[in-house]
Amino acid sequence: MAIDPPDPKLVANDVARALAEDLGGGDATASLLPAARAARAIVVAKEGATLAGTAWFDACFRALDPDTRIEWRARDGDAVAPGTELCAIEGRARALVSAERSALNFLQTLSATATTTAAYVRAVSGTAATILDTRKTIPGLRLAQKYAVRCGGGRNHRIGLYDAVLIKENHIAAAGSIAEAIARARAAAPGLFLEIEVESLEELEQALAARPDRILLDDFTLADMSKAVERARGRCPLEVSGGVSLETIGAIARTGVDYISIGALTKHVRAIDLSMRVVG
Repeated sequence: MAIDPPDPKLVANDVARALAEDLGGGDATASLLPAARAARAIVVAKEGATLAGTAWFDACFRALDPDTRIEWRARDGDAVAPGTELCAIEGRARALVSAERSALNFLQTLSATATTTAAYVRAVSGTAATILDTRKTIPGLRLAQKYAVRCGGGRNHRIGLYDAVLIKENHIAAAGSIAEAIARARAAAPGLFLEIEVESLEELEQALAARPDRILLDDFTLADMSKAVERARGRCPLEVSGGVSLETIGAIARTGVDYISIGALTKHVRAIDLSMRVVG
């Protein structure tokens, strides 16, 4: 699976913040080690996972020791089994122990998002549905988590409030109607992707007539999702969000909707259990 690499500037900025937060004025414990001492460490996956975040992991060590050598045995997007040796690291001992926590924090958190995404992607296998993320991300790590979603086989929804229009119930109420809300959005932000949320089949018909780029079905039953798919076929892609779990997503995907967006990909993640051990 080909995955576009993360922006190096993004990675560097994320890592600089993380190291500043953890190290402050310096690692009081690592200073006990001889400055010239070299060390070797390995990282092992203690549970199955889909890997993501290797660029952030590498950057943590190289920020403290540019000569650190890291040999990866897996790459972002790979499924790894429990007990897999993910990488070996060689460098100055002080740098290895000082960067360890920040590096593992990135790797285990981003791998968690990739692993969760991969589970949802598997659950819709054989259907036409595409898994999307949302803006429900860890503050300051949105682009990193959205990269991890891609590692898990999902796709990204809008990045923020600036790169797409998403018209919801309150926007429609303020504008007066679905048609008016779409017309005003097109005038205010020409060229931006435009999506609108609807709450009934009647609202779906109004939205279809106004020709948005995508329609989001809010709180539709499975039966109404299927009806919506028939009515929108060839006219506008449909997205479902809300109330989606691994137990419900298969039935949702089988209605024929095009996209399913899931906040749990980035919001309800549990860090993957990884271990780094100095071995020499």
